Amino acid sequence: MTNKRNTVLYTGVTNDLKIRTCQHKEKLVEGFTKKYKITKLVYYEVFDNIKNAILREKQIKGGSRQNKVELINSMNSKWKDLYDEV
Repeated sequence: MTNKRNTVLYTGVTNDLKIRTCQHKEKLVEGFTKKYKITKLVYYEVFDNIKNAILREKQIKGGSRQNKVELINSMNSKWKDLYDEV
């Protein structure tokens, strides 16, 4: 997820992407996403296994900003909000 100007990136894991994204959009989640106005879903991956999802989250978080930008561009080059697609 990112903010309106695409300057801050946030990576997380959830078992319900639609609900969790809505919580961030409505600023119901205290912390980083609320502070930096993270409201736009620009990239996501789906896993059947939570352990694999957490491993992937850690892999993405451990990468550079450039790697994250390239990942987003590979799926969503215009950085449009994907919330309505999930």
